Amino acid sequence: MSKVICICGKIASGKTFYSKELKKKENAVILSIDELTYDLINNEQGEFYNVIEHRARNYLKKKATEIVTSGTNVILDWGFWTKQVRRETTEYFQTKNIKCVWHYIDIDDKTWHDNIEKRNKEIKDKKNNLDFYLDEGLMKKLLSKFEKPSKDEIDIWYNTKKMIK
Repeated sequence: MSKVICICGKIASGKTFYSKELKKKENAVILSIDELTYDLINNEQGEFYNVIEHRARNYLKKKATEIVTSGTNVILDWGFWTKQVRRETTEYFQTKNIKCVWHYIDIDDKTWHDNIEKRNKEIKDKKNNLDFYLDEGLMKKLLSKFEKPSKDEIDIWYNTKKMIK
């Protein structure tokens, strides 16, 4: 039976890299909120981002339902930063009788800061036009919105050292 795999983790934790690796193992389609918002508005949405993101999530949930119903696994590369969003997503797919499996990318601080530094350098060097530069102010704002999940919310807890099921 096909399923939805939800990838949870803070910004620059490696969710997209992990999703691409998982795609090979799970024969899945990746639905990325970042990719969709970039393609639609080139990450130039400013304060309107929350509205766009909400609409994009609703659209992608409908598409995920369609894809899973047709027999293909789906990976949602979204971050799922709050407990409320994680709960609402689980409930949405439960009402559709679709299995929802949660993966959390738990990254150590050194690797996380290295990822941010690499990302910012690629943006400055114009080697990365999909992401936006993470300065201290934006990082502080984004981190204030992230709620680390509890172990009971997650099916697979992944970190750079080992994977815990």
